[in-house]
Amino acid sequence: MALFDEALALGRSLLAPRAVVRWRRVVRAGGDRLETGDVVLDIPDVADHWGAIDHVGAAVITIGDATERRVAELWEARELPLAMMLDSVASGAVESLAEYVNDQLCQDGEALGLRVTNRISPGYARWDVREQFKLFALCPGDPIGVTLSEACYMTPAKSITLLVGAGPAARVDHYFTQCARCWMRDCAYRRAPALRTVHG
Repeated sequence: MALFDEALALGRSLLAPRAVVRWRRVVRAGGDRLETGDVVLDIPDVADHWGAIDHVGAAVITIGDATERRVAELWEARELPLAMMLDSVASGAVESLAEYVNDQLCQDGEALGLRVTNRISPGYARWDVREQFKLFALCPGDPIGVTLSEACYMTPAKSITLLVGAGPAARVDHYFTQCARCWMRDCAYRRAPALRTVHG
């Protein structure tokens, strides 16, 4: 617990939370495809999951690179337990920031009388990670210093992208964890069983 407290205090001193959000009108949707005019997203079963939507909200979120630089320093100094604990704190922090941004998107939608769907990210639930390029086309990470490599790796590493849909009749799943609707069979980070059969 003392080590966790040290990592938590250190993490809090290093976090630089930032986010950029863009809303775009959907001009055509159906099956696995959402078209915003200049960007076409191919997301497996998106129409089944989200129902009728007329907007998408894309976001890029980061806590900056200070924590990962400090983790590297601790690793080099062979302070391995603290390095691993700090890395976990940073992962939890960026996920919490993503949830906060998701909540803000929901509030934006509610203020306009729209239902906002659950968030998804490239690389999860069969959405090809290469779609990250399209998400960055919708919402560039440049304003907050997040870049994307040819291999779809974001820098800083503690960054998350997400997409939500919105519309008067959008489908919203009420669940306690993203894990409940993710169908990645052998995920090492699963926190709850999937609500339906997972695929390999």
